[in-house]
Amino acid sequence: MELAERAEHESFDVLEDDIVVLDTETTGLSFKKCSLIEISAAKLSGREIIERFQTFVDPGCPIPEEITTLTSITDEDVKGAPSAKEAVAALAEFVGGLPVLAHNATFDRTFIERVPGGTSVSDTWIDTLSLSRIALPRLSSHKLSSMAEAFGTMKVTHRASDDVDALCGMWRILLLGLMNLPRGLLAKLASMHDNVEWKFRPIFSYLSQIKEKEVVQRGIARKDATGAELADAEISGTFFSLKDIRSQLVADAKTKARRDADDPETPAMLPISKDEIHRAFAKPGVVSQMYDKFETRSEQVSMSVEVRNALVTSSHRELEAGTGIGKSIAYLLPEALFAQKNDVTVGIATKTNALTDQLVTHDLPALARALPNGLSFCSLKGYEHYPCLHRVDRAALEELPLTLIDQEGRSSNSVASDMLTAIAVIYAYACQSADGDLDALGIRWRSVPREMVTIKAAECLRSKCPYYPHECFVHGARKRAGSSDVVVTNHSLLLRNVAADGKILPPIRHWVIDEAHGFEAEARHQWAIEISAKEMRNGFELLGGIKSGAIHAAMVGAANLEDSTLLTGLLTRSAAAVQRAMAAMGNLMVAVHELAPLAKSDGGYNSLQLWINDEVRETKEWKEFLETASVALSALEEAALRIGKTTEALTASAPNLASNLSESGMFLSTLLESLKLICDGTDKSYVYSAKLTRLKRDIGSEALVAEKLDIGAELAEKWLPETHSVVFTSATIAVGDDFSHFEHAVGLDRGSFEHKSLHLDSSFDYENHMGVFVAEDMPTPTDPGYLDALEKLLFDVHVQMGGSVLTLFTNRRDMERLYEALEPRLSEYGLTLACQERSSSARRIREKFLAEKNLSLFALKSFWEGFDAAGDTLRCVVIPKLPFASPNEPLVKEREVREDRAWWRYSLPEAVIATKQAAGRLIRSAEDKGVLVLADSRLVSKRYGSSFLKSLPNKNYQCVSTKNISGQIAKWREEHDA
Repeated sequence: MELAERAEHESFDVLEDDIVVLDTETTGLSFKKCSLIEISAAKLSGREIIERFQTFVDPGCPIPEEITTLTSITDEDVKGAPSAKEAVAALAEFVGGLPVLAHNATFDRTFIERVPGGTSVSDTWIDTLSLSRIALPRLSSHKLSSMAEAFGTMKVTHRASDDVDALCGMWRILLLGLMNLPRGLLAKLASMHDNVEWKFRPIFSYLSQIKEKEVVQRGIARKDATGAELADAEISGTFFSLKDIRSQLVADAKTKARRDADDPETPAMLPISKDEIHRAFAKPGVVSQMYDKFETRSEQVSMSVEVRNALVTSSHRELEAGTGIGKSIAYLLPEALFAQKNDVTVGIATKTNALTDQLVTHDLPALARALPNGLSFCSLKGYEHYPCLHRVDRAALEELPLTLIDQEGRSSNSVASDMLTAIAVIYAYACQSADGDLDALGIRWRSVPREMVTIKAAECLRSKCPYYPHECFVHGARKRAGSSDVVVTNHSLLLRNVAADGKILPPIRHWVIDEAHGFEAEARHQWAIEISAKEMRNGFELLGGIKSGAIHAAMVGAANLEDSTLLTGLLTRSAAAVQRAMAAMGNLMVAVHELAPLAKSDGGYNSLQLWINDEVRETKEWKEFLETASVALSALEEAALRIGKTTEALTASAPNLASNLSESGMFLSTLLESLKLICDGTDKSYVYSAKLTRLKRDIGSEALVAEKLDIGAELAEKWLPETHSVVFTSATIAVGDDFSHFEHAVGLDRGSFEHKSLHLDSSFDYENHMGVFVAEDMPTPTDPGYLDALEKLLFDVHVQMGGSVLTLFTNRRDMERLYEALEPRLSEYGLTLACQERSSSARRIREKFLAEKNLSLFALKSFWEGFDAAGDTLRCVVIPKLPFASPNEPLVKEREVREDRAWWRYSLPEAVIATKQAAGRLIRSAEDKGVLVLADSRLVSKRYGSSFLKSLPNKNYQCVSTKNISGQIAKWREEHDA
């Protein structure tokens, strides 16, 4: 509230005079389909509003009910109001070309300027949402409503006039927040990339001058705290050292590393007793203190005891815990107690961000409040989630990587402005927060390539970086993790840590792998070696040449050094070698494309997969590819050698330039080794393939890939021996009561690992809350009449359910064809159907489905798991086809060659588990009721069908004909009041 109090007295002269604050209300978010319904604006003079503008706008169509609920604007309000053209013309006259402030200015400006005459309103639009992220980087929310409430500038009511008043009150607070940034930072931001027309630059420049005047007026010592003379820049307030600022920030965050349970000098682990667990779940125990309404669940207690048993016996567990058991607290409690009693760190690895957020923002804080001694915990993410301050420094000075972004019709200046804003946000945040990550900073990744401000683990300079280790976000997070009771991370980072021989995470010997059904697939993804055209292009762009990138920056920096002639010569030769390597790799990707005739079509659109087996390696096409690859390998080797020698020469006279060049050039060695591996093909632990396209214009999407074949073997060799206990848990890891597939997938059946499996039933009443119907007479998916029959079945189901149906497809082409056929037919019945289109955002579709109660959706793989829609939002799930892996997938083919009965060992259980996941979308709370429709007759006609049916949450399924399915659903719903 200090800023709010200061705002009563401070003044910012020209930044508060002759400025217009604006807000709009619209019929929705779509620029193409929605229209203005209200415009409000105000002219500011200091803190005073000297003139207002407000008008309703006739949208020419009814206002959606949800918009009226949100804004209170009705059809009656806009009746007879000016048209959009008339309203915008009046607005233009009011604004008179003055600068305009708007929160999320892109939204308001786009709606205004799409109206004829809208571009004349103003040339200068200042986005206060982006500016607030720089001025107040540590706020948990930069929504206008949240900020207005926090600083008392007025409650936002989703009426344009009230929002304008709130933003008028926030404007001076934002300016004060900028003034609070460290000395010199505003001047640095104002001078960054002065060739870019950045709307914030004049603001930073003006405030920097005010700050400098204040320093001069107050006077300042000419020596620092150590007695050293201050430079003129330091005295004037233009000097900025992020390293010094972060050194002060992290100095207070002293941590003590926990013991490594593998240290031979570590005393024996102290056990926790079963009685401790039972007392914690009994009233008034620890768990009951966490919730207002708590009921002891026997399955939850049993799971917690089993986790305790794994910890005290240093053994492993596979626990299938049905939905509703409360598995998070069941494993968190014993793990936390064990960590505290033994002064060690335990780890939780999750698959989805949603579960990570639940653990870190809800479950762990609640447990910390309930435990007598509290609880220390932290979240640890991958390198790409944290800003690399060394790379941010480079981005502030070096040429902006505009070529890494698909500008989608936007101007280069607009994209560059977003990049500068991202740099400013990171600097502001880094000056005020000892820890944290990029995910909450609101950076527009559509315009900002992550490569500009983050690095991969292999690119980290470590001791050569000026921020390593204490001032670094990544390594600081690792240090804090090593001093916590509980570390929450994700599958991907844990698996990358395994590949990096434990150099990323602290030494954690006790793990819980939640959502464990996805662990094997994530390991295969993380450990894959891929040469993609996109990654390759990005690497070469960042490294650059004599006119751009790191090489260009090194040449500019070396020009003023004593040995500039030698260094410039080395850099010039390096640039030439890099250009040759880039050209050779471009030719290589053309050669990759020429392999397309060898790939078998799988009925997809333009995408193909080629299994690179011994037969392919004997073809003429592959031998021609190898000739091109040989040239590329030589060029890469030369480029890597040149960059290495140049870096070595630079190190003595310009270590920063050497570090920058070394960091950007690391990818050459990685690319070289990857290409050697794939071309050679003799490492039998991999399966080799190529991602191809039929269209030459899409060469940029193609890639060469090497994936680990046997993930279980890798885990059994490289990870499980380093652990003391691992608890794998999920609602879906067994096939029926059989855990053998999962045990093989994660390596528990290799060697002599002590482990135990246990199935814990859900507390939900599936028998009465889930109806399961199998369409026994559906044609098989290969039958010519299959799609026509499926269209009829889906129509009947949707009409009977009255909406709220989720249909989960395995094939995009089938989904889109059926959507085109059914959407207009269902519309005639007043039913709305959406489809996960190729260009659509899965996140936005999820939000739309959850927001519109009766909406039905056709969706693909991303909705088969991890999608929660409790209540009447989702009342029916349809699975048209069993989700077997394509027989043309390279992994499937490789398994078939190497093992007998591979389909039964891998493809079948994987499909069963995927079906269990999909069925699990239906019942997400104890009150939910709904219908599961399985439209694949192979469930009853094939012998393997029983494996699926025995694994369903409700095994009391009904086999019905397609013509009777609508009536049977109606009957079930009537009997169960669903």
